[in-house]
Amino acid sequence: MATQRPIARPLSPHLSIWKWGPHMTVSILHRVTGDGMATVGTVVLVWWLAAIAGGERSYATFHFVFGEWLGGALGYLFGVGLTLSFFQHLASGIRHFVLDTGAGYELKGNRRGSMATFAFSIIATAAFWAYLLGVK
Repeated sequence: MATQRPIARPLSPHLSIWKWGPHMTVSILHRVTGDGMATVGTVVLVWWLAAIAGGERSYATFHFVFGEWLGGALGYLFGVGLTLSFFQHLASGIRHFVLDTGAGYELKGNRRGSMATFAFSIIATAAFWAYLLGVK
């Protein structure tokens, strides 16, 4: 039986030949923000449920951490970060939905859509926190 040579298959392009663009950043951020929000949300939810089940003293500890300790500047930083993550993930998800319809793949449109997700997430976060803080 004769042995055949393996067929030469094309190699996937290496990252070094790709020009970094905002679409790559948005794609990576979409994954990071989704994973981050899911992880943080799960940890906080489980801690809250365990604190409720653990009794009054356990819930008092939970309330201290999220009410007083994180109620200061660290809490605002935590809240703004989660809000920015949420709006970035939302905008990126809408962008992916549009891409799934087959629109927005041309280079200029793709770049414009990517930059729009950044602009939307920053503006929406600023507007949300301005509303929460009562800034007029």
